[in-house]
Amino acid sequence: MPIITLPDGKNIEFPKEVTGLDIAEKISKSLSKQALIMSVNGELKDLYFSIKKDCSVKIFTAKDPEGLEVIRHDTAHIMAMAVQELYPGTQVTIGPVIENGFYYDFARKEPFTEDDLEKIEKKMSEIVDKDIKTKREVWKRDKAISHFKEIGENYKAEIIESIPEGEELTVYHHGDTWYDLCRGPHLVSSGKIGKAFKLTKVAGAYWRGDSNNEMLQRIYGTGWAAQKDLDDYLKRIEEAEKRDHRKLGKEMDLFHFREESPGSVFWHEKGWALFQKLINYMRARQDAAGYKEVNTPEVLDRLLWEKSGHWEKYGENMYTSETPDEKVFAIKPMNCPGHIQVFNQGLKSYRDLPLRITEFGKVHRYEPSGALHGLLRVRAFTQDDAHIFCSEDQITSECLNVTNLILDIYKDLGFEKVVLKYADRPEVRVGEDKVWDKAEASLLEAVKATKLEYSINKGEGAFYGPKIEFVLRDAIGRDWQCGTVQVDLNLPGRLDATYVDKDGTKKVPVMLHRALFGSLERFIGILIENYAGKFPFWISPLQIVVIPISGDFEEYAIKVSKKIKEAGMSSTVDLKNHNLNYKIREHSLAKVPILLICGKKEVDSNSVTIRRLDSNKQENMELNKFLKTFSALNKAPSI
Repeated sequence: MPIITLPDGKNIEFPKEVTGLDIAEKISKSLSKQALIMSVNGELKDLYFSIKKDCSVKIFTAKDPEGLEVIRHDTAHIMAMAVQELYPGTQVTIGPVIENGFYYDFARKEPFTEDDLEKIEKKMSEIVDKDIKTKREVWKRDKAISHFKEIGENYKAEIIESIPEGEELTVYHHGDTWYDLCRGPHLVSSGKIGKAFKLTKVAGAYWRGDSNNEMLQRIYGTGWAAQKDLDDYLKRIEEAEKRDHRKLGKEMDLFHFREESPGSVFWHEKGWALFQKLINYMRARQDAAGYKEVNTPEVLDRLLWEKSGHWEKYGENMYTSETPDEKVFAIKPMNCPGHIQVFNQGLKSYRDLPLRITEFGKVHRYEPSGALHGLLRVRAFTQDDAHIFCSEDQITSECLNVTNLILDIYKDLGFEKVVLKYADRPEVRVGEDKVWDKAEASLLEAVKATKLEYSINKGEGAFYGPKIEFVLRDAIGRDWQCGTVQVDLNLPGRLDATYVDKDGTKKVPVMLHRALFGSLERFIGILIENYAGKFPFWISPLQIVVIPISGDFEEYAIKVSKKIKEAGMSSTVDLKNHNLNYKIREHSLAKVPILLICGKKEVDSNSVTIRRLDSNKQENMELNKFLKTFSALNKAPSI
């Protein structure tokens, strides 16, 4: 007679073994209709899983992340089923759930087309309407290998061959004819999926992500609990395509990429101006917060990377070079070891702590070609890195200071919605538990002091310490993980960092890793998409274009532009031989926030006519008043 403990602590006793469906129905009729999967003692299970012993059970519906994930998982299976019904001979490989949807990789000679996606969607809807039942079976490994080989599913057989002997293999049947190797869990029937799904695109993908293997076809899809959620998502995707930083970067003449240096940015004048504005802004904020800016070498001896542990962990992603004297050097993938070398110069005492070292350091990390994505995923980037050396007693205050600084900077840049993720000790870690206790408590205290929404990622901290991740929500509801604070209980000791404490003994400092944006390149990509290229005036790479109506007024336009520059703003004069409307369209496409029109009226009254981006209205203003008004706007909100 199993006793089932529910999340609210309530116990329900059953006279015999019971399924999740039975439990849901016992709780309420409405829950039994909405139930999708369950957890048994924290492990996700199908609703028809048989429970024979006392345990804790939680039922999940489409309102829960677990419920939405299983909807997407089942939708992926139904898509693969539809593909094989429509196109016999197609092999299925893997089909995981991903953010906002799912995909499946297929081996098929003929390429899938947009028309094919429509046919597959229609067949999927038919399978959902049939409400076919799901069944789980456990197979022996050898039987599974031989079976999938016999039916021509060679990729599936290869997957099973890579699974260790003795590990349980489960196969899920959807209806009487289609099945796939899968860990599950799954819905009880296809009707539970609903119709809020759409296949979005076809792409190429190498088998097991290895470019030496054959190319497969990957079909992506998205799935949601309700049609409204799907519609909202598709609108976000449409809006995201309009805001794509790669498209806007070209229109605004900010940057480009070339095959001669994949994953590295070629910054144009305006893009580099934006880059430098952000650095100057952060430099001022950090200077006020007591940081000392340094610069460390980009190339360091392999021996240092071995001692720090990076060679073992990141070696395959590091760019290396061997000199004629047979020494091996690596281009730095991060700034941490270099900053410890700065700390180690000269004797440090407790009076020097906390010591805040910052650097806009260029780093290089190898990323597979297929993973590169504009500014958002590059191989060469600039980290707004800082490392704070402090005592254990200073962890709390320093973490709180960093957290407040990061949040204030995000607010200046227009990100009001920030969610924190707090990750504590993983199973495999370094350092004593009592130090971890103090580090975790200090970080969590800093998180709570912000009064912001936060989640706990249990066991997801770094092996060297707990961490906070800052997740921004942009203008169209997408989340971006950017800043981070990490407590390091490992690296300072590995690289012999010490300070003299009050009692005269040498101690190893705690090191806080801190990033405001993370990668400046990536953050600029996020900024472009958040604002759709229409930056706030103070960070716009080109703030003002002065346009003379004709050649008679060029001298006045040049004078106006010069005064604007003297007032600390960026400006240029458009002297090209095009008509006024053409120039306005051109600079509007480039997202220049202010256009100043100059003609006879403006010359006679020493004024300018202002045309703002996305507005057809024009406003005439005396020149000195314009300079004073817009100089005040040329500052970050907090300054």
